[in-house]
Amino acid sequence: MNVSNKREQNEFTHSAESEKGATKLNNNDFELENMRQQMETLKKKLGQQEIVNDRFIRHSMEKTAGNISRRYYMIMALCLLMIPYSYWAFVSLNGFSIPFWIFTCITMLVSFGGTFYNSRKLSDSNMMTNNLVDVRRRMASAKKFDANWLLIGIPMAIVFLCWFMYESYQLHPNAFFNGLFWAGCIGGVIGAIWGFSLHFKTQRQYQDIIDQIEDLTAEE
Repeated sequence: MNVSNKREQNEFTHSAESEKGATKLNNNDFELENMRQQMETLKKKLGQQEIVNDRFIRHSMEKTAGNISRRYYMIMALCLLMIPYSYWAFVSLNGFSIPFWIFTCITMLVSFGGTFYNSRKLSDSNMMTNNLVDVRRRMASAKKFDANWLLIGIPMAIVFLCWFMYESYQLHPNAFFNGLFWAGCIGGVIGAIWGFSLHFKTQRQYQDIIDQIEDLTAEE
């Protein structure tokens, strides 16, 4: 009788331990499954956050590129307006020579052409959908062209200003006491300051776009 009770007690203990072990395994499986679900949820959230960050940065780049484009359009409009205006201001109003006006027109047309050429690199670069590597290449090319433009723009501006002074002297030998001469000098200084400020601002904005693209591609 005692042996039978002892056997039953051992079987009960073994059964209890088995159930306890099974329960422990089930708990472990549940914890592992819960951890997997949490990891999947975290991955989804991180993926969504990356998408939001990507869109935000692309939108910021597109806004910066839009500012540069509008500046280019303004410059192109001024170049075209200067052709008839310079004839009225220099030839009709002050009697400057036709060759000087022709050179002024050529300067404006060259400036228009260079600005239009560079603006196409911006208009062809949709920041929201295009491949960032291609956009970066376009921005780097536009930045380089804009920087090299000084090699053309500065000599043309110097020739224009020297010719303007010569024309003023031809019309008014005592040019230092002539209002037109000083108006031209002041206008030249103001134009140079304005032009350089626009140039350096555009260079900074191009570099901002390139840096943002490099940050995005580095994360990928």
